Amino acid sequence: MKTIARDDYGPVAKTLHWITVLLVIIAWTLGMFGEELSEGAAQESGLLTHIWIGLAVLVVAVVRIPWRIANPPPKIVPTEFGRWLVEWTDPASRLMHYVLYGLLVLVPAFGIALQFAEGHSLPLFGIGEIPSPWLADKAFAHNLKEVHEILANLLVILAVFHMAAALVHHIVFGDSTLKRMLPRMRKQM
Repeated sequence: MKTIARDDYGPVAKTLHWITVLLVIIAWTLGMFGEELSEGAAQESGLLTHIWIGLAVLVVAVVRIPWRIANPPPKIVPTEFGRWLVEWTDPASRLMHYVLYGLLVLVPAFGIALQFAEGHSLPLFGIGEIPSPWLADKAFAHNLKEVHEILANLLVILAVFHMAAALVHHIVFGDSTLKRMLPRMRKQM
């Protein structure tokens, strides 16, 4: 059995990362464009899917955050060209990760609150639902929807910056920052 290089993320961290990426992309897309679906069953299915994927993001974050704490990320192996940058950007990188993890919890939490503020129950993947603990409140729901959308957009914007930083590390500085999070491809025989 092969061991993972000390400067590489493990398979669990990689899997949780890429599942999160996929879920956030789908949830954000449905949130942004779900109302463009034809009214009725298609729009309702889009909203239900958005809710379920948002809940999945929350579940993955609840698993991922303790995993990250118990399994700290490997240190960046700086190149000569990028050594000074790594020393300067490491605190910014850590802050970015904390904010991203926070948003992975806050965006679904505000989505859940929005569902309740609209007086709707929270569907749990078709196996049950949690009734709204509140009476419907249009003004409160509107405010929650605004915050939910702003936080979701902020999450996507920061994720794009995160991706751009990984690409800069790979292309400009020639270090292993990007490669260590990519899935390992098996060698062709």
